[in-house]
Amino acid sequence: MKLFDSHCHLDDRAYDDDIREVVTRMNSAGVAAAMIVGTTRPRSIKAVSLAESFPGLYASVGIHPHGAKSCDEETLKTLITLSKNPRVHAWGEIGLDFNRMFSPRETQEKWLIRQLEIAAERNLPVIFHERDSNGRLIEILKTYFKNVKSGVIHCFSGNKTELKQYLDLGLYVGITGIVTIKKRGADLRKLVPLIPVDRILIETDAPYLTPAPEKNHTLRNEPAFVRSVLLKLAMIREQDPEDLSAKIWDNTCRLYGIET
Repeated sequence: MKLFDSHCHLDDRAYDDDIREVVTRMNSAGVAAAMIVGTTRPRSIKAVSLAESFPGLYASVGIHPHGAKSCDEETLKTLITLSKNPRVHAWGEIGLDFNRMFSPRETQEKWLIRQLEIAAERNLPVIFHERDSNGRLIEILKTYFKNVKSGVIHCFSGNKTELKQYLDLGLYVGITGIVTIKKRGADLRKLVPLIPVDRILIETDAPYLTPAPEKNHTLRNEPAFVRSVLLKLAMIREQDPEDLSAKIWDNTCRLYGIET
């Protein structure tokens, strides 16, 4: 199987001491590619640097809703320049998070809309973060997503109605290790069969959301573990793992505009 971890954070300090070993384990597990997702200006710079340093690594740039209060046009100018690097294939992680409220709601919305405009100008797909926005992200997307190339709802954890709305907008759906967790992933497992096979992506969100069985041995997630997400998906959907992995590989490359 050839796997693509569509969303990870190898720029996190958790990997500073053993990034080469992490990439080696990733490749040994059949994970041939991974998208390192930017969340701040410094972390986007680091993501691009890592993508330049290792074959199979790609990067996105963006300002996460948690950091929206620190965003300004000068920051976005830096990200626009970074986005012209050939290793950058997406804009994000952007969106709304009304759970922790690290940035005010109106500030999150302002910079989400501004970044959607930039993604459209740069012809880049968008990686979306959504948590407890109670339909507000979908409202904004219905107005401002029309000119954007494409996008993915990262770490989908919504309900059936939200899933349909995302699919109607043409979005891909990212599934994390939550799907492998007995109690926490129960609702997600019910929805997984409803996602068209040409819209599914797999992701780790590493170093977070370690899947089972790896979570029984380590707290830190890494791209190699995306294999467990694929195997769980194949079991739930009653599909051959190799066939499903090939389709998801194609989905990810199509979304990110990567030729392999």
